Amino acid sequence: MNLNNKIANYLQINDTTGLDFSEINQDQIRDSVNALVLESDVPFQNKGHNPRELTDEERKKLESDTQLVCDFKKNKLEQDAKKNWDLFYRRNKTNFFKDRYWTFREFDELNEDYNLISSSSIKKLLEVGCGVGNFMYPLLNHNKNIFVYACDFSTDAINLLKSNPEYDINRCHGFVCDITKQNYLIECLPKNIDIDAVTLIFVLSAIHPDKMRAAVENIAQVLRPGGIVFVRDYGIYDHSMIRFDKGHKLDEKFYFRQDGTRTFFFSLEEIQNLFGYPGLNGPLFQKSTNEYVFRETVNVKENLRVPRVFVQSKFIRTNIPVLKS
Repeated sequence: MNLNNKIANYLQINDTTGLDFSEINQDQIRDSVNALVLESDVPFQNKGHNPRELTDEERKKLESDTQLVCDFKKNKLEQDAKKNWDLFYRRNKTNFFKDRYWTFREFDELNEDYNLISSSSIKKLLEVGCGVGNFMYPLLNHNKNIFVYACDFSTDAINLLKSNPEYDINRCHGFVCDITKQNYLIECLPKNIDIDAVTLIFVLSAIHPDKMRAAVENIAQVLRPGGIVFVRDYGIYDHSMIRFDKGHKLDEKFYFRQDGTRTFFFSLEEIQNLFGYPGLNGPLFQKSTNEYVFRETVNVKENLRVPRVFVQSKFIRTNIPVLKS
């Protein structure tokens, strides 16, 4: 079915009526196109294990951006990390991120009917970097068997999360937590609790690279053996990486935005090394899947197509204990 037919069906218009699209409200047509563009003949999504190939123009742009910001600026952004995220949520409230329904398509284990085919269903899930609930609330409505512990670095985000009319203490618990601080996460959760799964959706990229491993170790502390970590984050050569102008580079593949928040762009090897590095007694996690997701964002009005690249992974907790210095 071509895109015009899909738009017609979407607007509940039958070709036999002979109704001309010019007679339809143009805003309605535009909204329909935007809703259906990913169902059109435009490629939707591919997955793979090799990075996206850059165009010559993109490669030259990245290679020319060699100047890092000064140490004072780097340290200031690190010191103000929580304040900048609080200001982000104070400014945007609940209006910035879309609800993440795609998670049920990408991670089968989150679906309620997964219980029918697996004896290790998810009952208690920890969402790290929950924001205002764009993943948690759709999940609670989608799967009635899950209880969610939801934490975020930002106090303002948690306040917004709890102000939602759907917030139910019988189904979820939101709390402020810095997952990079030693033992902080385990102290925030009820004692002797078995967490079955953890989600890290666009979270690790916001953490300073020097602190990422500490975050992973803290997650390993609270996740039961056999439990699963779901990861989705920015991949190397994503369009947003190419768009950064000079003067925003903190380190290799690490940038800061105008609002002071930061983002890192991962290769698959870096994600694997974070979770699968060998400790004194062995790795804390075993890889289940680890791949790039290649998508195309389409702006029909501007006739623009931009390549998006994400890393998407699942790691299983081993029975190796976390050794803290």
